[in-house]
Amino acid sequence: MSAPPVSRHGSLYSAARSTYLACHMVSSDPSTDTCWLCGRPLGRRVEWHHPVPKSRGGRETVPIHPICHRTLHAVFSNADLARFEAEGTPLSAHPKIAKFLAWIANKPPDFHAPTHRRR
Repeated sequence: MSAPPVSRHGSLYSAARSTYLACHMVSSDPSTDTCWLCGRPLGRRVEWHHPVPKSRGGRETVPIHPICHRTLHAVFSNADLARFEAEGTPLSAHPKIAKFLAWIANKPPDFHAPTHRRR
């Protein structure tokens, strides 16, 4: 069962899983967009990521695959993401993200796999 679409700036709370899923939407024309992290074409499911986290004053959002979004938040804290954005450091320079990008490069747009949480 897939989550119902909500607006670009909306949010969805799943009480059953006690999980807050930020800014989901179903793309109307995925063929024209690419993922902010991996650069692959977006699939049917698109999430919106804040390069500067909302908790750090970020307002801009960028389209991203759900698996790419989960990986970012599994590897980096909000403080890390804000610091990288302020320094202009590309996230792809981080070894874990570089390894992920090499692995995901040839996967289809709607590919999904479990993402390990940060320890």
